[in-house]
Amino acid sequence: MPSIRPVSDLRNHFAEITKEVQESREPVFLTKNGVGSIVVMSMDCYEENRYESMVYDKLREAEIQAASTTERIGHDELMAKARQRIAAAEEKRRA
Repeated sequence: MPSIRPVSDLRNHFAEITKEVQESREPVFLTKNGVGSIVVMSMDCYEENRYESMVYDKLREAEIQAASTTERIGHDELMAKARQRIAAAEEKRRA
């Protein structure tokens, strides 16, 4: 169940809200005049959510790219191309 509190609690109960978001690993939703205003979450949760969002964005990008072409590459071919790119980048870095 989400924790919903008035925004004034942020000023009056900051330490309590901080402890709650860190222990529960869930956000606290703050309202102003009964309407959602801001969300408070721990830094760890925020970073996890950002990472998950980036992963989903990359997966969505890959799905769009796959839908736009019929070309398919097998695992062995893909790995060979990746190794070639890595070797070329290393060689360029050394030069």
